[in-house]
Amino acid sequence: MTLGVQVRYDSPMHASPNTLTADTLLGGRVKYLQPREGLRASLDPVLLAAAIPAHPGDRVLEGGTGAGAALLCLAARVAGVRGLGVDRDPDLISLAAANAAANAWPELEFATADLEASPIDGPFDHTFANPPYHTAGGTRSPSAARDAAKRAEPGLLPMWVEALSRPLRHRGTLTLILPPALLETAIVAMRDADAPVEWAFPIWPKAGQPARFVLVRGRKHGRSLLVLASGLILHEATGAFRPEAEAILRDGAALPSR
Repeated sequence: MTLGVQVRYDSPMHASPNTLTADTLLGGRVKYLQPREGLRASLDPVLLAAAIPAHPGDRVLEGGTGAGAALLCLAARVAGVRGLGVDRDPDLISLAAANAAANAWPELEFATADLEASPIDGPFDHTFANPPYHTAGGTRSPSAARDAAKRAEPGLLPMWVEALSRPLRHRGTLTLILPPALLETAIVAMRDADAPVEWAFPIWPKAGQPARFVLVRGRKHGRSLLVLASGLILHEATGAFRPEAEAILRDGAALPSR
């Protein structure tokens, strides 16, 4: 099945302004409307976007795009990138399309789709996602929307990996941001999907603390050995962002490759 792009620009989420907040990402470079309640953009999508090794003109796919934060941040960093974001929530897709229009990026498109049920035609140069990872038996969020976006049924991560690796071109990349507890599962799933992990990049809140996230990148039909990168420490002991984190989160710099 070829996925058709479904875009709505009028009245995002069919809601009053009180249900949305007008925010910015990358130090004001990206205008970003998002729901007042539910899953709101934090550091995850900005870090994910900084990990995509895209070039101008590349075609990219984001799974579980929500209101489009990661795809918008990537477009701000890499001029001319062509992107498709998919999500199963049609209201968030409407909002993502409105965000792309507000930032004057017509090369970004958004479609309502469930990655587990809707094969997507490629080829894409890069695919990426911040997939659901809370266990089915874990404590539920008081926000139903946030819980739905982050609740992972058993076997969901391998299904997402398969769905995102299938439309990749030869040597295209698949990038995920995950809690460290899912690193082993991701490595196995990406190997089984013939997009083996070649780069893992931990994110530490502060020096001496356990990693909060790990970014992993695989390559379709890749054969490179895994590189465990030096990673990124976000905060000084005072709580302020370190300069290297500021460069990524505020100025739109890419994550280092090593």
